[in-house]
Amino acid sequence: MTQTRGGASYWQLVGRQFARNRLALWSLFALGLLATLAVSADLIAGNKPLYMKYRDQTYFPAFRQYLVHTGLGDWPKELRRRKNLKRLKTEARVMPPIPYGPSEIVLGEKYAPPSANHLLGTDRLGRDVLSGIIHGSRYALVIGLVSVGISLLIGVMLGALAGYFGGWDDLRLGRLFELWSAIPAIFLIITAAAFFPPSLFFIMIIIGLTGWVTIARLTRSQFLHVRNYEYVEAARALGCATPRVIWRHILPNAIAPVLVPATFGVGLAILAESGLSFLGIGVPAETITWGAILAGARSNASAWWLAVAPGLAIFITVTLYNLVGDGLRDALDPKMPGSDANLT
Repeated sequence: MTQTRGGASYWQLVGRQFARNRLALWSLFALGLLATLAVSADLIAGNKPLYMKYRDQTYFPAFRQYLVHTGLGDWPKELRRRKNLKRLKTEARVMPPIPYGPSEIVLGEKYAPPSANHLLGTDRLGRDVLSGIIHGSRYALVIGLVSVGISLLIGVMLGALAGYFGGWDDLRLGRLFELWSAIPAIFLIITAAAFFPPSLFFIMIIIGLTGWVTIARLTRSQFLHVRNYEYVEAARALGCATPRVIWRHILPNAIAPVLVPATFGVGLAILAESGLSFLGIGVPAETITWGAILAGARSNASAWWLAVAPGLAIFITVTLYNLVGDGLRDALDPKMPGSDANLT
């Protein structure tokens, strides 16, 4: 069984080592702020008031739309047909700090440069770029996390089977890993996009299906190493079923190194989605993503803000994930100088 020094658990030592990497720690904090921004996007940028008084009734449309999106509520009957609450004559109202929806079209302000009204300018349809960046963070984070979740599920399962059973099972699964890794991911994505309608759901699945091989190989190598430990032999001798030995005894002690490529995979998934959105492949035209905003720069080379704003958002987010991945890799490596996560 894994032993640590000073009575602290392995993960406590890893957390302590990770906290020493200030750059990785601040990157994790920044990703937390980005996640908060994504969750509260409707309260920061939107065309629905935070507070509104209409016909002597008080409403909170920006908050209520969270219930509408999740299916836990609906709009009041008197507001159900009001698509643009900004134009509604109200007794009082408080708008979000950025009073523009990500898909709100204002043709009279198309290609407006950054100004006090539009801090990051507008695109060819007069949509506010900053609002699109804020709401696009939702798609970036969800696509990255869901895609990596799919890759983890497939990679860990197949890698665990290959590493635990070995022999012909390992050989057959190894050939599957090699065959799948030989297929260019972009060709698979383009082929799937030709057969399926544009959907972010399919994009997440396809990106997840193209990124599991590295995780499977690493999981296999970890299982080959851990399966020979004494506590695993003891579990077998006590008559534990094979699934219990794999998922209860081996996996918790083999999963740590697998988390490192998973962290890097989130950044790669965000890059992949942005690239597909830029090319207009597989992503619905009405969906406002960072890649879709970046693609708008192709139609007007002088609208530099359409390239700079989403480009910086993609660069910063991917860099943050990579820094967290670097910090996690160093914290999990007992050979790093000054590491206190040594195992005996």
